[in-house]
Amino acid sequence: MDFRSGSSNDSGSASNPSGNTGFDASRPSSGSGSTMGGHARSILNAARVIPPNDDEKKPLWSYSRVKAHLLKIGTIGVATCKKVTVDILGQLQDEMTRAEAISARNLPKDIPLPTESVSRGKRRAVSAIESSFNLDARAKLDALIARMFYTSGIPFNVARNPYFRKAFQFACNNQLGGGAGGGAAKPQWKAAIDFKWIRENTDAVAANIRDRNSAANLDLVLQLYDEYLALQKEVERLRAERNAVANKMKGKLEPSVRQALVEEGKNLKEGLIALEEDLVQLTDKLQLEAQSIPNTTHPDAPVGGEESSVVRKEVGSQRNFNFTIRDHLQLGKELDLFDFDAAAELLYEQLYFFSLVHFTKVVYCHFQVSGSKFYYLKNEAVLLEMALVNWAITEVSKKGFTPLITPEIVRSSVVEKCGFQPRAQNTQVYSIDNSDQCLIGTAEIPVGGIHMDSILPDSDLPRKYVAYSHCFRTEAGAAGAATRGLYRVHQFSKVEMFVFCRPEESDKCHEELITIEEELYASLGLHFKTLDMATGDLGAPAYRKFDIEAWMPGLDRYGEISSASNCTDYQSRRLGIRFRPSPADPPPANAKKGKGSSGPTQFVHTLNATAVAVPRLIICILENFQQEDGTVVIPEPLRPFMGGLEVLSPKTK
Repeated sequence: MDFRSGSSNDSGSASNPSGNTGFDASRPSSGSGSTMGGHARSILNAARVIPPNDDEKKPLWSYSRVKAHLLKIGTIGVATCKKVTVDILGQLQDEMTRAEAISARNLPKDIPLPTESVSRGKRRAVSAIESSFNLDARAKLDALIARMFYTSGIPFNVARNPYFRKAFQFACNNQLGGGAGGGAAKPQWKAAIDFKWIRENTDAVAANIRDRNSAANLDLVLQLYDEYLALQKEVERLRAERNAVANKMKGKLEPSVRQALVEEGKNLKEGLIALEEDLVQLTDKLQLEAQSIPNTTHPDAPVGGEESSVVRKEVGSQRNFNFTIRDHLQLGKELDLFDFDAAAELLYEQLYFFSLVHFTKVVYCHFQVSGSKFYYLKNEAVLLEMALVNWAITEVSKKGFTPLITPEIVRSSVVEKCGFQPRAQNTQVYSIDNSDQCLIGTAEIPVGGIHMDSILPDSDLPRKYVAYSHCFRTEAGAAGAATRGLYRVHQFSKVEMFVFCRPEESDKCHEELITIEEELYASLGLHFKTLDMATGDLGAPAYRKFDIEAWMPGLDRYGEISSASNCTDYQSRRLGIRFRPSPADPPPANAKKGKGSSGPTQFVHTLNATAVAVPRLIICILENFQQEDGTVVIPEPLRPFMGGLEVLSPKTK
């Protein structure tokens, strides 16, 4: 089998993982097979090339996978990366061949490296590489990568080059996992989680996890936190002893005494390094587990599943029709407003062009453009979308909100900090291959990140935004008649409201957001109800959530058209957004400016709410305001944004 195959057109990059620069060349090996076939398979498994006894499957370490791995663990140019990737795939082939020969001839299993004179730094690298060949799958791949750099003659400096620092650490300390001895994943960011509060309120946190049907493991978090505190205490003790020894060596000492202190300091240093590495790994594991704990819940939120949600308010009533109701798909077809077929599948159409002499029949076809759940808006539907967007931004801006148009591609870490899971199995997020970026599913994500890692002036709060963006969602698991047409699509336009405020203001801001939504939809003449959503329907960031469901007569049911969530400090603790409260009493006129002139910083509270989700409102307008003759009346507030158009009429055939 040849492992050199693979596309050479792939490209990609990933953020470099951080870590300690040390390595342990004396780490014990994990052993290997003894028979010819067994040893060959152990080499294959270690290189992660192909599963045992399954020659039909494709190699797991293809060209693109090895190249992506290279780009992930080190700073390296693309051209060099391509060259080294090909060499590595060749090495994997050679390792398998050599393993067969070693098993047949009963030769030593260590892999010899060049013996020419090398610098001290290179000798350390060679030692690290040699000791890593008995480690797990990815550690072996890292060692192969490091070896290829060494044997290829590419100049490097072990002490300075970040690629080698990281590659040797991963290879020798087994940081990447992937085998029996794999280490825990390292978090790409850290939230400011209040572990002390969690431990002091264990019963309340456990009940909240249970009520929200969360998969968080509170017992493990508490266990890891206790281990963290104990290990941190031990690290601080060794640091104190090391400092005490260092202080003793400052004065004049007998040579024997000084030598004894040097040895003691060396032993303390080595023990401290090992404990600090353990502390870093334990901290990472604790952080990853604790990040899965959901936000606390408002005491008035109903407990239970979605069916336990409570109606807060109902506006209007269902319209009585004295004719057969059309759904928005039929209306859209008759009014020539949108086209799902051209975006989704091969479609044959017939067009008739009139000339002075005769009719000409032309048959042509559209080929698939995007796939299912994509669509083209046409004619007045385009005007209707623009009208909804402009109307919503205009109305909300009058309430003191700053208009924004946001980026629609963001880093995965920002998506995660806002409480979404871009890499989960049934994620709603589109991730971009070979990058750390995603398409946004809502403007909440880029607006939430606009003040990331910053301290807002107290005088600027609350800070309110109304943002327009396109949104992209995989809609994994969505199917059935209830999702037909525009109701559940992969791409749509939306206007989102977002608020940064002081903690004591968030409940008030939440009521303000839901009031704005209700006023907008009431002005359009829609019949809707506002729900206080139950705990089982709350996402991890939401402290409390109100949903608005409007009546859609063509679908013969209520459908969600917006939601408003108070996320308290769940997102700001992850995004690093704080504010510094103004002092209760003004400082004296002669007081010096500085940190002491005001109180400590606090995390802001964040809230988000939908002003307009365009496809859902188009459904509501078409189905609720349809007439018997097939026309649709445009709600009065939207007419100025549609050039005065009042009625949508079927096209003349």
